[in-house]
Amino acid sequence: MTFSVRLRHHLSDFTLDAAFEAPDGVTALLGHSGAGKTTVVQAVAGLLRPDEGRVAVGGWVMGDTAAGVWLPPHRRGVGYVFQEGRLFPHMTVRRNLAYGCRAQGRGVEEAEFDRIVHLLGIAGLLDRRPAGLSGGEKQRVAIGRALLSRPRLLLLDEPLAALDEARKQEILPFIEALRDEAGLPILYVSHAVAEVARLATTVVVLERGRVLRSGPTASVLSDLEIVPSFGPRSAGAVIEARVVAHLADGLSELRTSAGALLLPGIAAPPGRLLRIRILAHEVILSRARPEGLSALNILPATVSGLRTVPGDCVMVQLASGDDTLLARITTRSARALALTPGTPCHAIVKSVAVAPQALGDG
Repeated sequence: MTFSVRLRHHLSDFTLDAAFEAPDGVTALLGHSGAGKTTVVQAVAGLLRPDEGRVAVGGWVMGDTAAGVWLPPHRRGVGYVFQEGRLFPHMTVRRNLAYGCRAQGRGVEEAEFDRIVHLLGIAGLLDRRPAGLSGGEKQRVAIGRALLSRPRLLLLDEPLAALDEARKQEILPFIEALRDEAGLPILYVSHAVAEVARLATTVVVLERGRVLRSGPTASVLSDLEIVPSFGPRSAGAVIEARVVAHLADGLSELRTSAGALLLPGIAAPPGRLLRIRILAHEVILSRARPEGLSALNILPATVSGLRTVPGDCVMVQLASGDDTLLARITTRSARALALTPGTPCHAIVKSVAVAPQALGDG
């Protein structure tokens, strides 16, 4: 089901002028604070009427200013989850969840309720009150309440921003399950590249109200025109790899389109397709295949592009099999290797570069 947005709205310091379309799955709005993400979300939710705009999910038009249509929030069929869960403190988890049904003027259907409770892993929380929940548990309950309203579209507005790292890792698998099983489009707002790399199907990069790039996650996050806006430590490529085997020495063998990767034990069965993020600053380049290294992962590659980035460095884009990798090296190293588009080389990837939190179901 296609999700389409076209908005133009004058703000105090710039004019939002953004348009994008996205397929099923998670569409991530990625950008720094002040990029216009909140304005887009508010317009989609019906909390703001733009100067000009159109918002539609499939054939359902939520707003079209040219046609004089701009539905109020309660008629849009949008489930909205904020940074904080915003649960009713005097209600149990069960009653908070049921409120999602009652807000639509209908009773709770037991099968639907049980399915969502199971999906979000909150069966053991039903008789507790919000004050006794962790931040991650509160967010899962808030998502469940939104789902029980039977939305056409789910808005997740930086749902992990208020959580510490441990709580983020607790909730990420449930958002992945939501992406894969809920069967509705999700608009996910974030300024964290790592979250977007793990969760998103489509990425829309905003800067001062304009779309710099939109498209499939792997393509956008490895775009040399976009990479500098992420910051040097956040730049990295997203690839898919299938688990082949778990080895006796504790390593797991994964298969990419360019060859094998050996990683510290992955908690996924053989055959599982995973999404992996490889950070650019953890990739070393060699013109010839190196010998005598402790690094286990060496993938053949060809330089497809180069871009100078701050810190007297060069971001090198690499074609490796059917995937795209990034490597951030010094300008001196780029000169010494005589790298130009079309140069064959090898990408050396440290096993530790692919941390557990960088893994996600493909």
